[in-house]
Amino acid sequence: MDGNGGGWRDLRNVRLVAGNSNIPLATGIADYLSLKLTACEVRRFADEEIFVAIQENVRGTDVYVIQSTSAPANDNLMELLIIMDALKRASARRITAVLPYFGYARQDRKMGGRTPISAKLVANMITRAGADRVLTIDLHAGQIQGFFDIPTDNLFSAPVMSRDIKERYDLSNAMVVSPDVGGVVRARELARRIEAPLAIVDKRRERPGESEVMNIIGDVSGRSCLLIDDIVDSGGTLCNAAEALINAGATAVSAYITHGVLSGSAVARIEQSKLRELVICDTIEPSAKMIASTGIRVLPTAPLIGEAINRTALEQSVSSLFN
Repeated sequence: MDGNGGGWRDLRNVRLVAGNSNIPLATGIADYLSLKLTACEVRRFADEEIFVAIQENVRGTDVYVIQSTSAPANDNLMELLIIMDALKRASARRITAVLPYFGYARQDRKMGGRTPISAKLVANMITRAGADRVLTIDLHAGQIQGFFDIPTDNLFSAPVMSRDIKERYDLSNAMVVSPDVGGVVRARELARRIEAPLAIVDKRRERPGESEVMNIIGDVSGRSCLLIDDIVDSGGTLCNAAEALINAGATAVSAYITHGVLSGSAVARIEQSKLRELVICDTIEPSAKMIASTGIRVLPTAPLIGEAINRTALEQSVSSLFN
C-alpha cells in the first residue's frame, strides 16, 4: 500500500465526506489519498434532530462517506443515512458508504423466537438511503455481505496485524489462538501469514456478555500466544481466554482485535487481566481511557482503507490487496 502510487491524478472526481463518528480516521484516509475532506455541516437541532448540509458542489462526483456506526450507534447510523440522502439529492454520481466498523453486525441471525435480524434491516436502510456500494472491515460474519443488494467489499485487517506482529514478536515461539470456534477462519488466515501454529479456545457462553472457558485445543505450553478476534466489547472472553492459556503453560498472551468497542469497565478489566497487551485497530475512534491505557495499543487503518478507495475509484482489484 503505497500512498504515492500511480493513478492519484485520476482521483480529481473523488470526494470524501466524513460523519462525526471518527474524524481522525477520516483525516488519515484523506491524507493518504492527498485529498481534502469535503466541507459538510452535521449538527443537531435543540431536540437532537440531525441536520446535514453538503457545502461544496458534488454533482457528478464519486463520493465516499466515512462513518463507523459505533457508539452512539443510532446517532451515527442516522448521520450516515442523512448524509447519503443529501448527497443523492445533490446529484452525486456514485455514493460509497465506507463503514470501518459496521454496527449491529452481531445481530446477524434470529437468536430466538420473535427476534429481529437487525444487521439485515440496517443493510436495507443503508441501501435505500442512497448507497451504491459498501466498503467495510472485518464483518462479524461473512454472510452479512449477502444482506446488501449492492456491491460490498469486506476488507481484512490481517495484513495490518501480521505486519505489526512480524516487527514485534519472535515468530519461532509464537502461536495464534482463536478465542472461540467461530473465529477459527480469521485466526487461521493470520496464522498462515506469519507461519505460526494455531490453537482454539473452546468456551461455553452461559448468558449474553459472559463466557466460561472450557478447554484449549492445541498445545500452548511454552508458547507466546496471540489471541485474534474481530470485536472486543466487555473484554470478558479475552480475559478468560488469556487466563486459561497462562494456566495451560503459555509464557505470554497478547490480543489483536479489529474493532475495539470496549464498553463499560472493559478497559479496567483488560488492564487487570493476564494480557500483556491488547492491540486494536482504529476503526472505532479510541476513547481517552484507551489512549491513556498502558495495556492498549492502536494500529492505524487509514492506509488500508485509503488504498481500497483508490482502487475502487480507479476500477482496479480490491481483493488483490490481500493476496
